[in-house]
Amino acid sequence: MTNISLLVLLLCILAYNAPTLQAAYSPSYSYNPKPTTKNVVDSCWRSNANWARNRQALANCAVGFGKDAIGGKYGRIYVVTTSFDDPINPKLGTLRYGVIQTQPLWIVFAKDMVITLKNELIMNSFKTIDGRGAKVEIAYGPCITVQGISHVIIHGISIHDCKPGKSGMVRSTPTHVGRRLGCDGDSISIFASSHVWVDHCFLAHGADGLIDITHASTAVTVTNNYFSQHDKVMLLGHNDKFTADKIMKVTIAFNRFGAGLIERMPRVRFGYAHVANNRYDEWKMYAIGGSANPTIFSEGNYFIAPENHDAKQVTKREAYDGWKSWKWRSSNDVLQNGAYFIQSGWGSCYPMYTRTQKFKVSPGSMVPALTSNAGPLRCIVGKAC
Repeated sequence: MTNISLLVLLLCILAYNAPTLQAAYSPSYSYNPKPTTKNVVDSCWRSNANWARNRQALANCAVGFGKDAIGGKYGRIYVVTTSFDDPINPKLGTLRYGVIQTQPLWIVFAKDMVITLKNELIMNSFKTIDGRGAKVEIAYGPCITVQGISHVIIHGISIHDCKPGKSGMVRSTPTHVGRRLGCDGDSISIFASSHVWVDHCFLAHGADGLIDITHASTAVTVTNNYFSQHDKVMLLGHNDKFTADKIMKVTIAFNRFGAGLIERMPRVRFGYAHVANNRYDEWKMYAIGGSANPTIFSEGNYFIAPENHDAKQVTKREAYDGWKSWKWRSSNDVLQNGAYFIQSGWGSCYPMYTRTQKFKVSPGSMVPALTSNAGPLRCIVGKAC
């Protein structure tokens, strides 16, 4: 009788904890309760019940350095109807066929689907991938490469369990097939590109980085994404000798850095990063780091330090000396559970936004509400999203 009682108790404990474990890593993370406060990006479009009739209006809603990313705003709608993938000769109706076209396209999905790519997805300029209205996952294979192009929007999809790509032939335009040497397994690799906006995506559990922004990429905004279960989350800058990354300007706002993350939220080299109104649920090593004298402005974030007393510091500088002159500032951040931010440098480091790029940054205490809908949203046609 005692053994039966213990078994029943064990089953009850497992049943109670199962939803929590699943929520910590779920590519379908897309619940959207009605928050009392929407952030400035969501306020731009989510209240419009007719969003599906004018999807391209989303392109007006970016903020920060990637504000001018228009994606396929002035193109026609292209509908993905199948999850099939052929890297060399992509077929009409596949995602790859849409992203390699030379004309602007706003790419949507006819139904829920899991797309397992056979090699990296090489995008062309002036493209939007818009997952609203469907549950779309890119998973279990190589993922997205944004290389040497401009004006890309990636919105409302889950990208997880990405694998390294193999050496082989991959089509990048309707008229060009080239040999690729393979990719590292980043969820999204932004390489020598500009005017890119990544919004409301779920990113987790990749072979390398979740988002890497390198090789003099600039004018990039990363907003409203949910990151989970990963080591090296976000890299800005190729290496400590690649000085061309000094032109890099990136805005990281309204994201939720969830359970199971270790480091690089982000890690920055040379360039400028405005990190604003993000929620950090935990980190194992550090949250914000860098090397090679980057400028980092942490504004209105919500940091919850881990229980480990040796990992309470938000920041990490990869340098033995000279870092005290680097401009790393904290303003209106909320630091919980013993978190602390070591500032350095002197002079102003506020972002030099244009009038249209500028946006309101709220105090850190508002961040739990502002990030409550991070990740893909359940958007239903005919209803506000």
